[in-house]
Amino acid sequence: MTPGARVQSAIEILDLVIGAAKSGGAAADTILARWFAGHRFAGSKDRRAIRELVYAAIRRCGEVPASGRAAMLSVAEIDANVAAAFDGSTYGPAPIGPGEAAAVAGAVPAWLAEALAASGLDESAQAALLERAPLDIRVNRLRGGTVAVEGAEPIDGLPDALRLPADTQIERLPEYAAGAIEVQDAGSQIVALACGAKPGDHVIDLCAGAGGKTLSLAAAMANEGTILATDTDRARLQRLPPRAERAGVTIAGTRLLDPGREAVALEDWRAAADVVLVDAPCSGTGTWRRNPEARWRLTPERLNRLTETQARLLDIAADLVRPGGRLIHVVCSLLDAEGRDQVDAFLGRHPGWSTAPLDVPFGSPHGLGIRLDPAHHRTDGFFVAGLTKP
Repeated sequence: MTPGARVQSAIEILDLVIGAAKSGGAAADTILARWFAGHRFAGSKDRRAIRELVYAAIRRCGEVPASGRAAMLSVAEIDANVAAAFDGSTYGPAPIGPGEAAAVAGAVPAWLAEALAASGLDESAQAALLERAPLDIRVNRLRGGTVAVEGAEPIDGLPDALRLPADTQIERLPEYAAGAIEVQDAGSQIVALACGAKPGDHVIDLCAGAGGKTLSLAAAMANEGTILATDTDRARLQRLPPRAERAGVTIAGTRLLDPGREAVALEDWRAAADVVLVDAPCSGTGTWRRNPEARWRLTPERLNRLTETQARLLDIAADLVRPGGRLIHVVCSLLDAEGRDQVDAFLGRHPGWSTAPLDVPFGSPHGLGIRLDPAHHRTDGFFVAGLTKP
C-alpha cells in the first residue's frame, strides 16, 4: 500500500471508532481486527503502519473528533510524512483544503481534565495516561515459577513479574502455551498481593471478569483453599475455566450472577469469606494506555452510574466477609470519586469497619488507600484500599 492509502485506511477506521465511541459499540482493537479481516490485501507491514496511525490519532485527540479525517489532520500537524500523504493520489486522502479544521489536540476531555486535576494528577501525569504501555507478565508459581523469556526485564519488588517489549507476540511463546506465564500488568499483580490471600483461605473475586486476578490469587494461595470467581458477564466469565486449566489452578470455581440479584445468589457465602476482592466496574482511566479511546466514551452521567454500582457492590461484599476478614476495594481508575471517596463513604455507612494495612512493594499513599499511576510507578493506574470487618 502507498503512504496515502495507509492514511486513508486509518481515516476510515477512525470513523468507525468514533461512531462506536458515541454509540457504545466495539472497542478500537476489535474494530481494527474486523477491518483487517475484511481487507486481506493489506500486508503485515501495512497493518502495523495503519494501526500506529489510528492510535496516534486517538492519543492526540482528547475530545471526540468530528471525523476520522479531522483526527488524522491533527496528526499531520506534527508529522510531515502524514501531511504529505494528503496528496489526492489514487486510494489516498484528498488534499488538505484551505482553512480545513483539524481536531484539537489534547490529552483528555476538558471535564475529565478538571476531575483528574482535582484528584491530584497534574498535566504531566495526565499525559502519561496515554503513553504506550509495556507488556508485563506474571511467572506462574503453580507451573514451576522459573522461566527465562528472551528480552524480559525484572520489575523491582515483584519477584514474579517480568516486563517485555510492547510488541512481543506472547501467544507464540512456549512458556505461554504451557501456562508458565500469564499476561498481567505489574499494577494488577500488586493489587492481587494487596489481598493478602494465604493458603487455605476462602476468597471471593466478586467482579472477576476473565479471571486474571483469580489466577494470581490461586498462585499466592499455592492452590490451597477456595476461590469463588463471580461476574454478571457470561462471556467474560466463561474464559476463566480454560485459563485456569492451562495455569494449573484447581481451587477456583465460577458463578454467574444476575445484575441486581447478586446478594441472593451469594447467600451461601454470607459472612464466610476471609477475603472479598471487589474490582468493581469503573471508568478505566488507569488503563487508557491500552484503550485510549475509552476516554471518548466516558461522560459525567456514566461516571455517576459507575460510582453508584461500586457503592452497591461494596455493600454486598461487606455481608460476605467473615468477622475479622478483609474487603479489598480496587478500581483501575485515578478519579477520587471511584477510589478515595468510595472508601470514605463506605466507612460512613458501616460503623466499626477499619482500614487494613496493605503489604505491597510500592505505591503512593492516597486517602485511606494507595494509588499506582503510569507517571510515578510505570504501571496501569489503580486505587486499592483494604478494609477490615469488626
